[in-house]
Amino acid sequence: MTTYPNLSALFVNCTLKRSPELSNTQGLIDLSKSVMDSQGVQTESLRLADYTVPPGVSLSMTDQGYDNDDWPSIWPKVEAADILVVAGPIWLGENSSIMRILIERLYAMSGELNDKGQSLLYGKVAGTLLTGNEDGVKHAAMSNLYALQHIGYTIPPQADAGWLGDIGPGPSYLDEGSGGPENDFTNRNTLIMSWNLVHLAQLLKSSDFYPTRGNSRTDWDKGIRPGLAS
Repeated sequence: MTTYPNLSALFVNCTLKRSPELSNTQGLIDLSKSVMDSQGVQTESLRLADYTVPPGVSLSMTDQGYDNDDWPSIWPKVEAADILVVAGPIWLGENSSIMRILIERLYAMSGELNDKGQSLLYGKVAGTLLTGNEDGVKHAAMSNLYALQHIGYTIPPQADAGWLGDIGPGPSYLDEGSGGPENDFTNRNTLIMSWNLVHLAQLLKSSDFYPTRGNSRTDWDKGIRPGLAS
């Protein structure tokens, strides 16, 4: 059986709750994480609310007047991971405020280049997990996946999964009797997402990621622009 001990995955939980308060989003993260763990992928999850991460688009927002910013200590984990899964709750049909902060801080790093002159995030893959008891999974997933591919991540097919309870106030994913952990549709989509992330990450890594022809910012600055008339 093929396993993937050369791959690593980071799950970032964008719940509004700090540890150790129960996070329903973490329940769905743990499901995906267990799939990857079973295949030898080195996984880690962190809860962004446990850190001080201001909004903004700089490596460190202390340069912009904030007293503290933990993002510079989190970024190396993101940079090292072959797979990134951003996960969070839905409020009023939208991603959480912490998810938006995460996307902003990732965007701040998209200008950093690898040794090929491409975004540092080229060759890495990403997906998203969402929980709630209203509507908005597809809308929130669309926003997250667009942002992630725009800054350099590669998105496989079916790169999102989620669970929604009944419309209106009701049980959350991990509440007793919610039906969330037993939901066949959610479990199937989470399994497919997890495997597609692993498969694609392995394919990219074994192929030395993307060729530089036509997508190297360093080459562009040198005037190397294949396909464009001089």
